[in-house]
This record gives sequence, C-alpha cells and structure tokens, in this order.
Amino acid sequence: MSLQSFYVAACVVALLHFVRRPDPRRVPLLAMLALLAVAHHQPDFFAARPWHFAAGAAALVQLAVLAPRATQGDPRR
Repeated sequence: MSLQSFYVAACVVALLHFVRRPDPRRVPLLAMLALLAVAHHQPDFFAARPWHFAAGAAALVQLAVLAPRATQGDPRR
C-alpha cells in the first residue's frame, strides 16, 4: 500500500465527515489531503514539488482557520 492510497482514504473519510456535518473549517484539510495524494502520484520528486508546496500552504491555512481568536474585552491576551 502506498502513501497515495493512505491520503486518498483519509480524504474520503474527511469528505464523509464534511457531508455529515458541514463545517467550512474542514475545507483546507480536504485540500491538503487531496494535494498530498496528487503529489505522491507523481513519478518523480521534481514533478511533485509544486503539489507538496500547495499542500503545505493548505496546512498553513488550516492553522489560521483553527487558531483561537483573542476577544476585545480580555486584557490577558
């Protein structure tokens, strides 16, 4: 079993969770898993580099989406 099939299976599971309970915060996760599956399908590393970079960007978006927001009235933050 290759890493590509692992990422495809993880993407399918995440998509099923998204269909059951739609949450826009899961979209970057779906994108990251799909981009990693495409990257691991490429024949060589140089063809996969842009896909890995795009997956990394999707992971950064996921971090930004899930980061806790500071409230205006809380002076401790």
